[in-house]
Amino acid sequence: MANRIDLDGRLAVVTGGAQGIGRAIVERFLDSGAAVAIWDRDHRLAEATRQELKGRGRVAAFAADVADHASVAQARDATLAAFARIDILVNNAGIGGPTCSTWEYPLEAWRQVMAVNLDGPFHCCRAIVPHMIANNYGRIVNIASIAGKEGNPRAPAYSASKAGLISLTKSLGKELASYDIAVNCITPSSAKTRLLEQFSDDFVKAMLAKVPRGRFVRLDEIAAMAAFCASADCSFTTGAVFDISGGRATY
Repeated sequence: MANRIDLDGRLAVVTGGAQGIGRAIVERFLDSGAAVAIWDRDHRLAEATRQELKGRGRVAAFAADVADHASVAQARDATLAAFARIDILVNNAGIGGPTCSTWEYPLEAWRQVMAVNLDGPFHCCRAIVPHMIANNYGRIVNIASIAGKEGNPRAPAYSASKAGLISLTKSLGKELASYDIAVNCITPSSAKTRLLEQFSDDFVKAMLAKVPRGRFVRLDEIAAMAAFCASADCSFTTGAVFDISGGRATY
């Protein structure tokens, strides 16, 4: 049984929370006492997830395309109407994009990956941070990737977007350091999610071969780290990168 991290009374937003890493985080937050708003562009799937999890705590589902700032603002307003405040933001929504050489990478695919993986967290932070400042409390957890540290060959857009998210974390963490608002990111190695299906088999095997522990990271392991970063106990660390790569990271 997992240790219970205290999120009692906290109100959280998890983007891309209908499945994969996002859903695991939603479940861990609910089990830790938080109320959770699932933001997902697939509202039908988000609603189905809400129905499955409603017995574990207070959970709501909202349509949100993080690549569209207007959609994010609408989801924020709907969430505040339902929950009154937002204490925790987890920027998890992301896409992988194609696997090919940088010089052959499709222009539109590059734009799509950046729009979701980097513009998306910016849109969400821009929409929610003023609310956290007004309350002098907040925890922002950005789900980056080991690819953002090391750069995966044949995944230039994904790697660059996650590197950008790491830097956004550090910039925003410094800007909000005078408030009780912590901004940190997590850099997992590969996990068995639908995102992995976007990459070729040989690419996945190559990534797994780099992990000294010799396995994929479990979703519940990522969720446990996210829960700590989202808790009041994470009170001094900000602008930091929490590695969960099974020993792959070299810094």
